[in-house]
Amino acid sequence: MSEYKINTKCVQSGYTPGNGEPRQIPIIQSTTFKYETSEDMGKLFDLEASGYFYSRLQNPTCDMVAAKIADLEGGSAAMLTSSGQAANFFAIFNICECGSHIVASSSIYGGTFNLIAVTLAKMGIEVTFVSPDATEEELNAAFKDNTRAMFGETIANPALTVLDIELFAKVAHAHGVPLIVDNTFPTPVNCRPIEWGADIVTHSTTKYMDGHGSAIGGAIIDSGKFDWMAHADKFPGLCTPDDSYHGITYAEKFGKEGAFITKATAQLMRDFGCVQSPQSAFILNLGLESLHVRMPRHVENGQAVAEFLEQNDKVVSVNYSGLKSNKYYERAQKYLPNGGCGVVSFELKGGRAAAEKFMKNLKLAAIETHVADARTCCLNPATSTHRQMTDEQLLEAGIPAGLVRMSCGLEDKADLIADLEQALAQI
Repeated sequence: MSEYKINTKCVQSGYTPGNGEPRQIPIIQSTTFKYETSEDMGKLFDLEASGYFYSRLQNPTCDMVAAKIADLEGGSAAMLTSSGQAANFFAIFNICECGSHIVASSSIYGGTFNLIAVTLAKMGIEVTFVSPDATEEELNAAFKDNTRAMFGETIANPALTVLDIELFAKVAHAHGVPLIVDNTFPTPVNCRPIEWGADIVTHSTTKYMDGHGSAIGGAIIDSGKFDWMAHADKFPGLCTPDDSYHGITYAEKFGKEGAFITKATAQLMRDFGCVQSPQSAFILNLGLESLHVRMPRHVENGQAVAEFLEQNDKVVSVNYSGLKSNKYYERAQKYLPNGGCGVVSFELKGGRAAAEKFMKNLKLAAIETHVADARTCCLNPATSTHRQMTDEQLLEAGIPAGLVRMSCGLEDKADLIADLEQALAQI
């Protein structure tokens, strides 16, 4: 549906029913699929035919939803995973192995930072972290002969830094490696990293794509533009025969458009099994159908809340790229002209005690370890996720004790501001 606008794609893409077929995407809740002969099934195991034999690898419902997400991002192929973390792991591990090195923005979600810095390190994959504000020279200096990928987040969670996608892509390509971008916060409604040079895009579909806190999931989208065979020495997994699939060379058999996702499915999903259930994929699709309607409201509410907080004398600082005072404002105007997301972070005067009292007096905004939901939620790391750290340790980590992260939902912005106002008055 490449000729249609993204609003139409959110509703229609991925599944077109035939005469008398279900109007809604069907939930194929089956682990296995029947075939008439062993030869028919054998063609699937040899990757000589398309189809389904076991839902750990592929499922029709999941594939329909993945096709919609690929269309939204402007990619050639996509796959769903059990979570956003699984998507990031697969995206990196699909082209890295023991002895590989990656370059990653230091401003990324804490769980992803741990995945890259700790877990992948145990697998022999090293990382060099760089500032999202690094110059081209500084980025180039981070690369090594064994670098195999570059990674960043469009809008970082929870730092809310904005990635210079075009610059990161330019540097990655100069070194013959792909740029992987986690686009969870803006979603393809507000930013399509592939249009700025990204090669692989990932999502935690648990967030805005689902939009209702109903189903955990992730997605990987391949742009279909990176020429793996042009850098065959760097990517043997894609460019040399795979003995576990009768010597198939993915980049030769499936080309630039299909090699990455086919290998991730045939190898990684086969061996790790981080599959998204058909039921979760169905719920995800319901969220996608309204994504283009919801995102502008999230942005509208985030902007209104940020502007209100910036004028309040009990607030030390506000971090939201839609504010002209924000250091990422100009960059956001380039990559996120329609706004980024509904997440705002701000620091309260009075530190931990002030934040704790503020959170206690919120009536509309719920205290949750979640973001990007239809319902507004708040979190003060010092009294929740990071409560084991002292105020000094929090400051060193860039998380002041008085910091609050607020994910603005779909409520009326006047009600959200009124709730903030009365809670601030209690400090």
